Amino acid sequence: MRRTTFWILCLEGAVLSFNVAGSAAVVPSISKDFGVSAFLAGRAVWFYMLPYGMAALLYGPLIRWLDAKRVELVCLFCFSLANLFAGLAKSINALFLARFLMGLFGASVIPLALIIISRKVESQKRGRKVGIFFGSSFIASLLGLFLSGIVNWRWIYLIPCLLGFILWLHMYFYLPSFAPEKSSMQFNYLAALKNKTLLAIFSYIFMVSLLYHGVQQWLGVYFYRSFNLHQFVISMLITLTSLSGIFGEVLGGWFADILGRAKTVNLGILLMLFSILFLILLKVGVIFVLALIMIIWGLGWTFNHAGLSTILTDLPDEFLNESASLNSSVRFISGGLGAALGGWLFTKSFPLGFIIFGSGLLALLFFGRRLKGEENYG
Repeated sequence: MRRTTFWILCLEGAVLSFNVAGSAAVVPSISKDFGVSAFLAGRAVWFYMLPYGMAALLYGPLIRWLDAKRVELVCLFCFSLANLFAGLAKSINALFLARFLMGLFGASVIPLALIIISRKVESQKRGRKVGIFFGSSFIASLLGLFLSGIVNWRWIYLIPCLLGFILWLHMYFYLPSFAPEKSSMQFNYLAALKNKTLLAIFSYIFMVSLLYHGVQQWLGVYFYRSFNLHQFVISMLITLTSLSGIFGEVLGGWFADILGRAKTVNLGILLMLFSILFLILLKVGVIFVLALIMIIWGLGWTFNHAGLSTILTDLPDEFLNESASLNSSVRFISGGLGAALGGWLFTKSFPLGFIIFGSGLLALLFFGRRLKGEENYG
């Protein structure tokens, strides 16, 4: 793979990720601006995630038929435009619509990156490339989270709008064309999911994403409701999940190559479990303790994410396109459902919600032993 191509993919992932975590952090500010409850404003999270998850199913098969460069140029332009609409939204419903469009067009980025890494990078180095790709996304997410505590929430959408249009020009001139594999678009999802190993992998991805986002998307509200923290402090605490995630993705990718995919996945679950346990036991909002919990939480998620993503790059070519799309689709649909479920549980009790989500992570620790990397998919 050409170095220029890889870094364009990384920059596109960064633009996509700039406001993913920042959107959760500014929910209290959005609710105040539009005069709605924090739980209503929080719907902006899953108004992005659910259409993202549905649209992702289209892009893997689509690039068998169309040049992936053309697909990405259209999607990045529309994604940037949707960010502009979000930044200028005059009502909560207008923001919901803009977030819907962001999910619809942003869903193309990760499937394309995983497919290219799988085909252009040798197996023993894929984990490192996957880690760097997602690490760059976490750097962008970190920057967005940091700025969410300083600037008006509208800039969390206007900034990726501007960066997206600039990157679009670079993609137009420097991203090479990718010749389609076939002359027609084919959807082979049923054949892929009939494979027991693939079904186990995506069942696992569904559950871990649901559990993670069920907690992650409501941490800002948790800090605000439980400890009455200021928006800046809330943003800085959640920023730590992205800061640790930068190292977690890169280190997790290295672990996936050296220690093995499944061991890296389970190490991530263990760290997430420790974080949930501390949140359950915590009674006083000591900033240092909260910061340590967020660092462990971010490392756990990214170790798990890097291990699973590397497993996907090991899949046979016949399953690769569908699996790359299913990865994004399953993650974001389940993440959106998790955010909705978390909202319902946490309106009742934050400790109760943490206990339920923690129990789910504990169950995944045992299920993770069934995951396979480069093994028999027949």
